[in-house]
Amino acid sequence: MNTLYDAVIVGSGPNGLAAAITLARAGATVLVLEAKDTSGGGTRTQELTLPGFRHDVCSSIHPLALASPFLRTLPLSQFGLQWIHASLELAHPFVEGSAATVTASVVERSIAMTAQALGEDGRAYEHLMTPLVMDFEKIIAAFLGPLRLPRPDNSMAMARFALPALLPAVTMAQRTFKTPQARALFAGMAAHAIMPLEHIATTAFGLMLAMLAHAVGWPLARGGSQSITQAMIGYLQTLGGKVEINHEVRSLADIPPARAILMDITPRQLVRIAGDQLPAAYRRQLQAYRYGPGVCKVDYALSDPIPWRSADCARSATVHLGGSMEEIARSERAAWTGHYDDQPYVIAVQPSLFDSTRAPAGKHVAWAYCHVPNGSDMDMTPAIDAQVERFAPHFRDVVLARHTFTAAQMEGHNANYIGGDINGGVQDFRQLYTRPVARTVPYSTPIRNLFICSSSTPPGGGVHGMCGYYAAQAALATVLR
Repeated sequence: MNTLYDAVIVGSGPNGLAAAITLARAGATVLVLEAKDTSGGGTRTQELTLPGFRHDVCSSIHPLALASPFLRTLPLSQFGLQWIHASLELAHPFVEGSAATVTASVVERSIAMTAQALGEDGRAYEHLMTPLVMDFEKIIAAFLGPLRLPRPDNSMAMARFALPALLPAVTMAQRTFKTPQARALFAGMAAHAIMPLEHIATTAFGLMLAMLAHAVGWPLARGGSQSITQAMIGYLQTLGGKVEINHEVRSLADIPPARAILMDITPRQLVRIAGDQLPAAYRRQLQAYRYGPGVCKVDYALSDPIPWRSADCARSATVHLGGSMEEIARSERAAWTGHYDDQPYVIAVQPSLFDSTRAPAGKHVAWAYCHVPNGSDMDMTPAIDAQVERFAPHFRDVVLARHTFTAAQMEGHNANYIGGDINGGVQDFRQLYTRPVARTVPYSTPIRNLFICSSSTPPGGGVHGMCGYYAAQAALATVLR
């Protein structure tokens, strides 16, 4: 292939496609290379269990996609993307008393309704979340990007978010809320950080997810997360961009001639592909990059909806299964330290309750995952099944088929998930804004025309496209001027 492109992007996940769109909008000629036979990275939808049952391979719920300052500028609805909102943003069930009564704490789109359901903790919740939601545009703009000083008009909003975020999630929940239910509800959101809840950065995850639940909701894409990919590719093609599948890049020699190369890959892959051309000091920094716990994920084909004891769980696409804050903290600590919890914190998603395109008529799909040590080949299906059954007796009776990805198999399916880490690396304060290494422009490398645009750069994991957007801006400011 002798064509000279302005830019070649390696990897067609949301960040790779965001980089391609940003460059194409600026008039650059763009080619995206994808190793697999389908594009999308973490936003792919496949028949993993039985014919007609469509499962999201990784992400299903996309608050950051709605909040993203970049994705909101794209006309994706014109290319078939439709967002679906459940009745509730989140349900978190509890087993109470000797009679095993199951109740649930919930997050409604309304702060007031959520606060009312939290009883004596309602006022504290409303006091915490109201100013954040009022300022969510400023907070999102500041945190979904590289580290920079806040503008004067943003400083108060940043302070309202940052001050509580300096506390670990466990401490934050204990100081803010009195009831086990409210503490557990917050802990479940903070556990999306995939770190022990005693770590400082975990509160920021909990606050961000709660804020987004009220500001934009936790939606799912009609037809599956692949719809996001298809819409982005459709728009890219109208700009003249091209996507080539089944093109694995093993070295820089596998990339067609281009003025700029943007890699939607992690540091470990960059070392493997370009290591011999990188300065030794930079290569050592990439090799020191830290990856977090992985996930073990089970996809289910179901004959009927999950038989939750709490009716609230059937009103939400997302259900957190972890019981108390103490249970969730124990589970997350175990995965971080290389151990397994017999009763792990489980995130469950049931899209077919709200999107009938996901399964044959009258049938359903769901998935559930828990966090495990990085690189684990442990099949956690029995433990995950048991945790669902704990809150939905006879769940196993409605399961028609299962498909399990261990953490090690997750990496085999998506090379960016090193050891099953779906966040592209640990997102603690040591490695949030300095990912992948500490540089003035974190998307650049010592090779002038080589850039990194994956979730291993700021702002990290999530379907928002901001890593790709900022990497593209870096390329436009230097080699593509």
